[in-house]
Amino acid sequence: MNTYVITGATGHTGKPTTLGLLEKGHRVRIISRSPEKSRELVDRGAELFLGDTRDQSLLERALSGADAIYVVLPMDARAPDYTARQVQDATAIANAIRRTGTKYAVSLSSIGAHLPAGTGVVVGLHRMECLLNAIDGLNARHLRATYFMENTLGQAQSIRLTGAMGSPVRGSAKLPMVAAGDVAAAALGNLLALDFEGKSYEYVLGERDLAFNEVAAIYGKAIGKPDLKYVDIPYEQFERDMVGMGLGASMVSKLLEFSIAVNEGKAQGFYTRTPESTTATSIEAFAQTFRRVYDGDGVRS
Repeated sequence: MNTYVITGATGHTGKPTTLGLLEKGHRVRIISRSPEKSRELVDRGAELFLGDTRDQSLLERALSGADAIYVVLPMDARAPDYTARQVQDATAIANAIRRTGTKYAVSLSSIGAHLPAGTGVVVGLHRMECLLNAIDGLNARHLRATYFMENTLGQAQSIRLTGAMGSPVRGSAKLPMVAAGDVAAAALGNLLALDFEGKSYEYVLGERDLAFNEVAAIYGKAIGKPDLKYVDIPYEQFERDMVGMGLGASMVSKLLEFSIAVNEGKAQGFYTRTPESTTATSIEAFAQTFRRVYDGDGVRS
């Protein structure tokens, strides 16, 4: 029986990873700021360490005697400096790992994390990788996941309001898309095996590369709107709309920078797709989840 620490334990990849470890009979400690969101995991046997991942002393207590940690940095949509917030969390986690001598870490990273700048919301993940890679004796596996299919669920509201999907990513730009459950499976597999040594990364790329024009056609068919179109939203309009919806200006600018990196092929230009990096869930299968959200039967978390 191993002991694991999970940050982001109530999220799209953290929760199924936590449940998977518990089902295998392992001890799991979770870091969370929300007792309510953590209740199901605690009821299933997880030990809650209530607090913030910037709290190094809390992290050290959670990591004491632990075999491995799954590192998921929080998304603070209203942080004055989005990247700086990511680095604060990553620094506290890295310091706690170093202080406690934890031997294994699996991190949720992203395509584009090989670049030190110009990728917006991914820059902090690049720095996280660097911080973990600098820890002597730590075996670190960075999961460089791609664009989550779950990110498209917000398009249901756009379709209701405007009759179309849209974002600043060009409809013709190809990028891989992955279901969060497939990323969680990769995290769980690595944590159960703990068979990696040194510092390494693993791409998690979904079933195939897609363009949003293709996604719109598939989703349109699923929701009974076969003529559904995707619209390229001008960069300035995207910034204006997102800030108007309450997102912080820093995060919005970072999202836009990442979108530009995708449009220019920079974010998705470092890897080679392999059978190992290709995961099972297709966009056609995920379209049924989108349909439930569009119909009001699905709940976004």
